[in-house]
Amino acid sequence: MAVHEMIELFSKQSPVCVMVRATLEKILSEDRLNEIFEETAERQYCRKLTFATCAQLMTLVVGRIRPSVNAAYKAAAEDICVSVTSVYNKLKGIEPAVSERMVRDTATDMAAVIDELDGSVEGPLPGRDVRILDGNHLAGTDHRIEELRRLGAAALPGQSIPILDPQRKLIEDVITCEDGHANERSLIPQVLERVRPKQCWIGDRAYSTMMFLFGVAACRAHFIVRQHGGLHGELLGRRRKIGRVETGTVYEQTLRIIHSDGRRMEVRRITIELDKPTKKGEKEIHLLTNLPKSVSALQVAKAYRKRWSIETAFQEVTTTLRCEIDTLGYPDAALFGFCIALVMYNVLSVVQAALRGSQTERRKIARNLSMYALADEIAGVWRGMEIAVPSRAWTEGYAGLTTKQLAAKLRVLARKTDLARFTTYKWTPKRKQPKRISGNRGNHVSTQKILEKRTKMTP
Repeated sequence: MAVHEMIELFSKQSPVCVMVRATLEKILSEDRLNEIFEETAERQYCRKLTFATCAQLMTLVVGRIRPSVNAAYKAAAEDICVSVTSVYNKLKGIEPAVSERMVRDTATDMAAVIDELDGSVEGPLPGRDVRILDGNHLAGTDHRIEELRRLGAAALPGQSIPILDPQRKLIEDVITCEDGHANERSLIPQVLERVRPKQCWIGDRAYSTMMFLFGVAACRAHFIVRQHGGLHGELLGRRRKIGRVETGTVYEQTLRIIHSDGRRMEVRRITIELDKPTKKGEKEIHLLTNLPKSVSALQVAKAYRKRWSIETAFQEVTTTLRCEIDTLGYPDAALFGFCIALVMYNVLSVVQAALRGSQTERRKIARNLSMYALADEIAGVWRGMEIAVPSRAWTEGYAGLTTKQLAAKLRVLARKTDLARFTTYKWTPKRKQPKRISGNRGNHVSTQKILEKRTKMTP
C-alpha cells in the first residue's frame, strides 16, 4: 500500500490523530524549532543533538505516547546519533528563555490557524480582548540528583505563570522561574512586559499589588483582580446595590488607591456577598477593576468567575497530558517539559477549534468536546501511525503549508470526525452517600448474598 493511501486510511479511521500530526509538523517543524533555539540560547549550542530532536522526544512523553524520555529515546535510537546520557544532559541545560519563546512563537502561529478556522469562542467579556493569568508551582520530582538524595522534603523544580487567551483557548505565553520557592509577585515585572493596550487582565489576589494595578493602567489596559487583604485604599461615596449573580448579591463602590511614589488612581470595587461562605469561611469577596462604567458590575463579577478556565487548563496539562515529569529533577529540564505540555495543549485547542468550525450545525456539540478523549485517541493510535507512515511523508505533506492551507486540511479532516466519540457529559454534583448501617472497612460481606436478599424482596 502506498504511503498516501496509508495516510488516507488513518484520515478515515482516526482523523483527530492525523490533525494533530499535521499541526505538529507545521508548527513544530525542525527548522522552526532550531531557529528559535539559535536566536535565543546563550549557553548551549547544537552539534549532533538538535533542539528539535529534544522537543520531539519530549512531545512523545508529554502526550503519554511513551512512558519516559528513556523509552522515547530507545524508540528513535537509530535516528539519534548520541547516547541517552547526552540527551538528558541537553535537557537539563535548555534555558528557560528558549522554552518561553517556543510557547510564545508557536502560540502566535496557532492563533492564526484558529482565526482562519473561525474557531474562537465567546470570552469572559464579549467584545473585549481578555487575558487570564495564574501561577503554577511544578510538583516535586524524584530525588535523583545527588544533592537531593539525603533530603526528605519535596524537591520543587520551578514556578511558572501561564497566560491564557480564553477567546481562542490558547496558552499564548508563559513566564518561568527556576526557583521553586519564588513568589508570583516577584514575576510581575515580566507580566507587565506582555500587557498590550485595550486588553483586560484577570487575576487572583496574588496580583492585587500597586505594581500590577498601576502597571496595567500605565499600559492603557484594564484589569479585574480580587482584592488582597494587604491592599488598602480610601472608600469614596456610598456602596450601591447592583443586583444578583449566581453566587450572591453584587454591590459597587469607588476605591482610591495611592502608590508609594504618590500616584493616585480611583478604581471600581465590586463586592459579592456570597450566599454560601467559601471553604475558608469568607462571606464576601471584593474585585477591583478600572473598566469603564459601560461594563456593568454584574458583567465584571461574571467575568471573574470565568477565571476558572485557566485552572481547567492546568488540570488538562497535568492529567490529560503529562506536564510534570517526576524523573526530570533539574529545573531547566522540568520547565522545558512543562512548556512542551503547554504547546501540546495548544495543539489540541487547534483541533477543537477545527471541530467547532467544521459545520455550523455541529458547533453546539463541539463546545462539549473532551480533551481527555482526544488525547486518549492520539496516544492509542500514534505508535501504529508512526510505524505505517514514515516521518518524511508527514514533513513533505504538511511542513510547507501556509496557514490558510493547513486550516483547509484541518477543516476537511474535522468533517470526517465522529464528534460523539469525543463529547463529554455535563458535570453534575455527586450523590450524597447513604449512612452506613453496619461494618467498617476492616470487615467484608458477600456481594452475592446481598443481591439474593434484594431478589427475595422484589415482588
